[in-house]
Amino acid sequence: MSEEIQTGLIRISDDVVATIAGLAALETPGIADMSGGISEGLAKRLSGKNVQKGVSVEVGQVETAIDLRVIVNYGSKIHEVCRDLQENVRDAVENMTGLTVVEVNIKVEGVAFLEEERAVVEDPNNRVK
Repeated sequence: MSEEIQTGLIRISDDVVATIAGLAALETPGIADMSGGISEGLAKRLSGKNVQKGVSVEVGQVETAIDLRVIVNYGSKIHEVCRDLQENVRDAVENMTGLTVVEVNIKVEGVAFLEEERAVVEDPNNRVK
């Protein structure tokens, strides 16, 4: 005989899921940073809410969908980094929340250069002759 004891509803905040996804994204090799974009900065100013930079989530009772806007490191294979990113975010969110991640959408919005590479690119004396 099995008994099911239900003591109440558990609801996980969108902000919690967004924070978990953002931290997992930043731990992924090849990801330099998250991209907030203009509209997110405006939304934060207008609403006064603490919007998670570069992460949008929809959280239901048992499922969640995640959208990420990222900046990758120059020289990385973007498609491989993004696949790893999807797996890392899915694993982190599912393990910590118990929610099923139905999709992790990624928009690559920029490429970050290391300081050494930036100096070579920006130095006008380093011209190919």
